[in-house]
Order: sequence, then C-alpha cells, then structure tokens
Amino acid sequence: MNTITAEELKKRLDAGDSIHLVDVREPSEHDEFNIGGLLYPLGKIRDFDIAALESMKDDEIVLYCRSGNRSGQACMMLESMGYRNVVNLTGGMLAWREKNS
Repeated sequence: MNTITAEELKKRLDAGDSIHLVDVREPSEHDEFNIGGLLYPLGKIRDFDIAALESMKDDEIVLYCRSGNRSGQACMMLESMGYRNVVNLTGGMLAWREKNS
C-alpha cells in the first residue's frame, strides 16, 4: 500500500495536482472537519458498494480518515478489487490538523 504524509499531500494540492480525495469516515466526522474529499464511508467499501468510485479506478485516489486506520483498510480492499493507485494518508485528519493548522 502506498502512503502519503499530510505535508506531502498539502504541497501537491497547493501545486494544483489532480488527486481524487476520498474521506472514508462517517458523515458526522466529515461535517465536523474535512479537506474537500468525497465522503464515502468505509462500510460502503466493505459492502462492495463502489459504483461511485469506478470512474477513478485508474487514477490516483488518496483515502483518509481520522487516524489512517480505516483508510488503510479501504486501500487494501480497493487494491483487492483491482484499484492500482490508492494511497493512504498517514495519520489521517489528526496529522493534517497538526501539520497544516
């Protein structure tokens, strides 16, 4: 599984890189704080409900959650479904807030 740090992701976003961001947290967590990613809770991926992600299958997708655990699980599941360029945000939103606040 590929990973990216909060600092690296921020630099890439600031540079205008085309990256699909996917937030695998729950809606209440997303509403509290997010960085603009598509809300797609981990439960949907566990249930193989990935239709909304199909168009991104060949693109880079950075997945994130609160700490990096759920997004790591999502990365592994998507990789097993044939997604080749999924990336886990190390430390999740906790690291993002710490490094980019």
